[in-house]
Amino acid sequence: MSDSAVDAPANWPVGLPSCLSVSRRDNIAVLTLNRAAKRNALSDELVLGMQTFFSSIPADVQGVVMHGAGDDFCAGLDLNELKETTTAESFETSIIGQRLNDTIQFCKVPVIAVLHGAVIGGGLELAASAHIRIAEATAYYALPEGTRGIFLGSGGSVRLPRLIGAATVMDMMLSGRVYEAQEAHTVLRLSQYLVEPGAGLERGVELAAKIARNAPLANFAIIQSIPRIVEQDPQAGLFTEMLMVGVAQGDEEAKARLRAFLERKADKVQRG
Repeated sequence: MSDSAVDAPANWPVGLPSCLSVSRRDNIAVLTLNRAAKRNALSDELVLGMQTFFSSIPADVQGVVMHGAGDDFCAGLDLNELKETTTAESFETSIIGQRLNDTIQFCKVPVIAVLHGAVIGGGLELAASAHIRIAEATAYYALPEGTRGIFLGSGGSVRLPRLIGAATVMDMMLSGRVYEAQEAHTVLRLSQYLVEPGAGLERGVELAAKIARNAPLANFAIIQSIPRIVEQDPQAGLFTEMLMVGVAQGDEEAKARLRAFLERKADKVQRG
């Protein structure tokens, strides 16, 4: 069933489909996947709506927290849309999914994914595109593509092996292995934070607000350069790093922050 489009929310500049909702916490945008009855499964309309959202972030937004309504973050691709697809239509579905996750990974502001319940297939691909992942203890992860006769199609075969290892990804796809939140956090390092059930969203907003207090150009340099540097050969990576040093440290706000630290007007790094 198609999700009907709605007008632009009062706190967002463009219209979004009703399967998405947006709220603001000062300079942080909270994006909610709003298909709880479908476990937030990824329909084309939901994916295209997220593409619109991440392509239209206002200048006064300094971070995004993404989570799912109901009991799950995202149970993967809406398989109703694959029942009778042609090869060309499958390609198109993959293209829009890859485009979305590229847009998230290289978003102009940091993106935090709050994970709970099912984080399966395309939902795990979506989570992998975020810069930081906060998992609630209810989260569980699976890649059941092998059992369903399909394949990762939204960039997961590129991102996930780099996050958790190629052998782990193949095992999950071939055997249907499911990882619970604790093991995925401590063994796979899939999430950077693990919190109690129901605590993820507030932790995500709190963390996003903390990150937003950084110099904006420094945040931009980090999220744009690190994913590219890890794909480059060492010499190219060192050159990119050198360029980012010049970009970040040439910013007037960065200069002011450095002066404040040297003059003991800024806090030192504290443990914990």
